[in-house]
Amino acid sequence: MGSVYIQANTDGKLHSAEKPSISPLNRGFLYGDAIYEVWRTYDGILFAWDEHWQRLQRSAQALGFLLAFTQPDLLKQIKRTVSAFCRKSGATADLYIRLQVTRGAGAIGLNTVLADKLSYVLLIQTLKAPAPEQVARGIKLGLAKSLHRNHPSTLNPSWKTGNYLNNILCLREALAAGAEEVVMTNLAGEITESAVANIGFVRNGALHTPPLSAGILEGITRALLVGPVARAAGVAVHETAIRPEDLGSFTECFLTGTTREIHSVVSIDDTRFTVGPVTVTAKLQRAFEDYTRAYVSEHRRLRVLPKSPKPLTPS
Repeated sequence: MGSVYIQANTDGKLHSAEKPSISPLNRGFLYGDAIYEVWRTYDGILFAWDEHWQRLQRSAQALGFLLAFTQPDLLKQIKRTVSAFCRKSGATADLYIRLQVTRGAGAIGLNTVLADKLSYVLLIQTLKAPAPEQVARGIKLGLAKSLHRNHPSTLNPSWKTGNYLNNILCLREALAAGAEEVVMTNLAGEITESAVANIGFVRNGALHTPPLSAGILEGITRALLVGPVARAAGVAVHETAIRPEDLGSFTECFLTGTTREIHSVVSIDDTRFTVGPVTVTAKLQRAFEDYTRAYVSEHRRLRVLPKSPKPLTPS
């Protein structure tokens, strides 16, 4: 882990993430039988707290998990863990907060009745934002060609589970080809998303993005973008199937995610896109920043940092 300190909380017990805390029989470790969520803070305030909690509940229901804690319980544990992180690290910058919930441990075997009880791990570290130079020039993507995104009728990508092998292998292929992130297609050959973010395109001043039915994660940032953010920016939204052969018809492309926010894409393989301050993407980025500022001012009860970090700056 190097010099980066990561604070952990396993079922209420605080410890360094360098120290093991789960059984080798934990089903999250053995089988990926787990769900997770990631929050971030702005100005020390938990962002999109309710939206991430609701998605956690949907994922839990899909896997047959009965969460053993309430939303107020979780908030209390997050605040405890953040306080411990700040004491250990001295950090006051904005945070990355990851919660993983597993079905628990038990005898080896796929049958879920072998699990004892649900277990959780919270991980807190300083938020690692994309490098400024990458933000300025845009990220390079590559299409995965040997594998496709999971079909929704198999392991539904809308569930935020602990099983990421599909994403990992697709990303590995793109990185080997010289890209910085991957674009995955579904079995019908339609574009879905990247390994860790949703994707959007711009044509004739309007936003175009794959629909949820294409087989994508129900991204929180994506939902805000196609809803209040796009409305505030005056940008029309079209959720429609997009194929690799359509890429040349778009002038801009971007990724959306909790840690990436709205991140410009400069290319997908040989297709180039416009990046810069005079773009629809930049307009959406400014509208998203306005949204986060308003959220922070309206949700002071969700402060988790003991003191405010540096003020928000344009992203």
